[in-house]
Amino acid sequence: MFETLQERLGAILNGLTGRGALSEQDVAAALREVRRALIEADVALDVVRSFTDRVRQKAVGAEILKSIKPGQMVVKIVHDELVEMLGAEGVTVDLNAPAPVVIMMVGLQGSGKTTTTGKIAKRLAERQKKKILMASLDTRRPAAQEQLRQLGIQTGVDTLPIIAGQSPVEIAARAVQAAKLGGHDIVILDTAGRTHIDEPLMVEMADIRKKSDPHEILLVADALTGQDAVNLARSFDERVGITGIVLTRMDGDGRGGAALSMRAVTGKPIKLIGTGEKMDALEEFYPRRIADRILGMGDIVSLVEKAAENIDAEKAAAMAKKMQSGKFDLNDLADQLRQMQKLGGMGGIMGMMPGMAKMKDQVAAAGLDDSVFKRQLAIIGSMTPAERSNPDMLKHSRKQRIAKGSGTNAADINKLLKMHRQMADMMKAMGGKGKGGGMMQKMMGGMASKMGLGGMGGLGGMGGMPDLSKLDPKQLEALQKQAEASGLGKGGMPGLGTGGLPGLPGGPRLPGLGGGLPGLPKKK
Repeated sequence: MFETLQERLGAILNGLTGRGALSEQDVAAALREVRRALIEADVALDVVRSFTDRVRQKAVGAEILKSIKPGQMVVKIVHDELVEMLGAEGVTVDLNAPAPVVIMMVGLQGSGKTTTTGKIAKRLAERQKKKILMASLDTRRPAAQEQLRQLGIQTGVDTLPIIAGQSPVEIAARAVQAAKLGGHDIVILDTAGRTHIDEPLMVEMADIRKKSDPHEILLVADALTGQDAVNLARSFDERVGITGIVLTRMDGDGRGGAALSMRAVTGKPIKLIGTGEKMDALEEFYPRRIADRILGMGDIVSLVEKAAENIDAEKAAAMAKKMQSGKFDLNDLADQLRQMQKLGGMGGIMGMMPGMAKMKDQVAAAGLDDSVFKRQLAIIGSMTPAERSNPDMLKHSRKQRIAKGSGTNAADINKLLKMHRQMADMMKAMGGKGKGGGMMQKMMGGMASKMGLGGMGGLGGMGGMPDLSKLDPKQLEALQKQAEASGLGKGGMPGLGTGGLPGLPGGPRLPGLGGGLPGLPKKK
């Protein structure tokens, strides 16, 4: 998300930071380009005008133009105004009310309300250990109630039994009563949508609100519709009243105009964003982190959180121990590739690395995208268990069979085996010298210098990883600052974990997330 805007703003602001002094004309010219970039990203025109006016007022003052690094000061002003436009602080779903807390989901048909209802229920059940009841109030769309029931089975969340012939208002009343009797903490009402806003829809939403008295009314809007999503939010807020917004399909929105306009236009916060079809593809919306990503500053905190959620700590520790003993077969290589896919693939990981935007472009230009990982996993998956454990037995006839089974060719298999041998040799050298984490840090530092990235950031190595589930947002923000202080904001790339990610065929080796969760930089 925000790829287009990140590229445009990055080029504009890099032009400012590269100069020793700035005139008012320089700032004005840059802001014209910023204005054009925001409009092309489908940000609402009045929001663009207000944003550039505020930046201009702060950026043309004597203190900025005469400062030691005026270009960096302008970048900071743009960053701070982006944060302000997005909402200053992240706002999560409010559950501070007597049980059962009623959450009402509203939006147009096709925006993803039902799937989002399931995602939110799963998230609250797993992370906050809440007992949840989901209820479908959609009596218009065929099988809508059955769809929610199936999502309930999939996520292990209770759903209200379906009774034919009841109106949406009657179902809402029954759901709240059932939640009280069943001892549920939260009841989520999945309301019906229409293809467009009409009077019957608004009347129905108002009646449901009056009957169920929801604590939260979340509007689900499709980010890909851009300004239509913003107008939708305004209309629903005026007629029904919303407390927050969930933007779906953010993973497919390279512009981000809806996200940048929503709060400024409606005054309502974006609370969650959908980033994929899977039931765990839902993220909290943190304005400061989003602003960091847009300006190419990375998002270490989100990457660390994602690592904590997706990497099995026990499995990672076992992998690290195995690597230090010098053992590394193709099963281990496949595990490393799968871990990287869980963290968003190469593009997702590099997009969260401070100063990595340019490297991301270089990797893409070299054709080293996530399809490489899929091809490598297909090759390994076409091997027998014995071949994965002992790659030396792969001779010509076996390679021909594997190539047919994986839809690849002998050259692809040879590249994979060469990459594995290099990694196995590295692990063997490390294990033989018995240096453990220190040796790995040196290896990673060497890799980074070969890539032209400078020294590795302080997140790598064998340092202890905090239990992120026990950290509050302020502590996580402190982690971000600590990462920046250790040199990550200057183009250093962190080595996240004790095992290295595989080097790609024909390209540089990248430091890895496998074999261990990221450790905090140790104080000297």
